[in-house]
Amino acid sequence: MDNIKEIINQAGEFIANTDYNKIKELKGIQMFDAPIIGIAAADDPLFLKLKDKEVIGDGHMTPLEWMPQAKAVISYFLPFTEAVRKANRENKDLPAIEWLYGRVEGEIANKELAKFLVKKVVDMGGEAIIPGLDSRFVSGNYKSNWSERHVAFISGLGTFGLSKSMITEKGAAGRLGSIIVSIPFEATERKYEGVYDYCSQCGACINRCPAQAIDKLGKKHEPCDDFLTNVTKKRFAPRYGCGKCQTAVPCEYRIPVIRKEGHKE
Repeated sequence: MDNIKEIINQAGEFIANTDYNKIKELKGIQMFDAPIIGIAAADDPLFLKLKDKEVIGDGHMTPLEWMPQAKAVISYFLPFTEAVRKANRENKDLPAIEWLYGRVEGEIANKELAKFLVKKVVDMGGEAIIPGLDSRFVSGNYKSNWSERHVAFISGLGTFGLSKSMITEKGAAGRLGSIIVSIPFEATERKYEGVYDYCSQCGACINRCPAQAIDKLGKKHEPCDDFLTNVTKKRFAPRYGCGKCQTAVPCEYRIPVIRKEGHKE
């Protein structure tokens, strides 16, 4: 347990100090605050549940399929800083430049954090891989063989919202990542049961979506992808993004007050 606490502290220090987390073109503002981390046992039966066709499908790989000696999964959420979130609350129709950097350069910082965590695990005598950077990783047709959001749910980090964002104790505005490790770290308790337990169903994300991709039944991937590709990428290339459904909403930086008894902020 002490080892994982040390890793969490060092991950926070890495994000606070690395140049990968700074936007030089915007006076060096930081994109992310310190990450929060959740852990799942590699043999958690929910990983097999992801193979159900109504969830993701049989193409989704379990931790043990990625690495037979796997004992745990370390999943993390990198919350966007107030500077990035505040900028994106404005102008409903187009993303803020700060958010676009967070989406593109921020993903580079995200992967550097994953590499940093792998090194720490190896320094402890363990083995680790990053599925999202592995040659076997496949993503397409709105699915992948390693879903960071579903992995985060299994790892106790949070639940889904109407927009299909992951709502964590630090909200929904941020980036997710994970590594699979051979060290049997203790699993994080899941403080929820349902996949939407942290979503108040308030509908704020519906009104915020410039692509009109969200309704009370959830999110439609096609209009969202079309907006990202044919509006933001054409206008802001090489950057793209949106994030309106994750900002200026009750779940932006916290778990909103939930109507279900026992689930409050």
